[in-house]
Amino acid sequence: MYSHVVSSWDLALSNLVSVGVLAFVFGFIAARVKSDVRVPEQIYQFLSIYLLFGIGLKGGHSLKSVSISDVFTPALTTVIAGALIPLFAYLALKFIRVLSAVDRGSIAAHYGSTSLVTFSAAFLFLESNSIFVEGFAPALLTVMEIPGLIVGIYLGSRTPGSDVKWSETFKEVLLGKTVLLLCGGLFIGAVSSNEGYEKVSPFFVGLLSGFLVLFLLHLGYMAGSNFDEVKRVGKPLIVFGVVFPLLIGFLGVALGTTIGLSVGGSTILGVLCASASYIAAPAAVGVALPRANPTIALVSSIGVTFPFNLIIGIPVYFRFAELLSGL
Repeated sequence: MYSHVVSSWDLALSNLVSVGVLAFVFGFIAARVKSDVRVPEQIYQFLSIYLLFGIGLKGGHSLKSVSISDVFTPALTTVIAGALIPLFAYLALKFIRVLSAVDRGSIAAHYGSTSLVTFSAAFLFLESNSIFVEGFAPALLTVMEIPGLIVGIYLGSRTPGSDVKWSETFKEVLLGKTVLLLCGGLFIGAVSSNEGYEKVSPFFVGLLSGFLVLFLLHLGYMAGSNFDEVKRVGKPLIVFGVVFPLLIGFLGVALGTTIGLSVGGSTILGVLCASASYIAAPAAVGVALPRANPTIALVSSIGVTFPFNLIIGIPVYFRFAELLSGL
């Protein structure tokens, strides 16, 4: 038991000094001292497309060795979790009385959706420490994205005067960049030949860690730039941005362990449950809930929850998965 505790502490420390975390911290500090190291918008768009498609492609290739029966229960569990998380978030946010119902729905949609970069960082953390993760993990990322957004938007739309254009909302959710690129990558990776995959894997898989570091540098800069906004949203929302993901992350790990996922797989499910979107959700919520204040949800997700999960949450969820598995 003692050796596992020591190992977990070592993994937590290694996460703190990993290149990705340090790049995020560097970007944050650069923003606070007013240095212009922001990644240009065109490169940011390229990085997001690359990561979405690359993660999908890698996951699709891994699906070749997985049967439908292996994926069904985890996928169903993920769908149910994705639908319940925004409901839990919406109810928890009622304690922050300064938030309107539409803003609570907006925030709930962000937390019901998922964070590609948090997922990627967790996957890299586990992979770099030789911890097994089920090959269908990227599919769970895609599966959770849709119900979380829809339920959150529905909750925010129940206020008088809200007139959600559901056809446009579903189009944004289903055909938006996040879902489309992930699904496209999964499909291409699953049906392409091994020879074809091997030809492109040096770019889409071999360079993924490096491009992820650049993305984290950019997110660190964004978090640093919005730090003053974090203080303005008030302590209750900051507490929510830490405590809610932590509790929901533990729930996700427990669900993963219950349905028989590995320690790595349970960690990933916990990370997915705990993460908050800042790519897909802002676009979908902007279409469906134009009366919502976009700054509040975005600052909470990228300024509070993302750095918490990146620096502290990932190793904590992993250790909890170890404890539940009896390791």
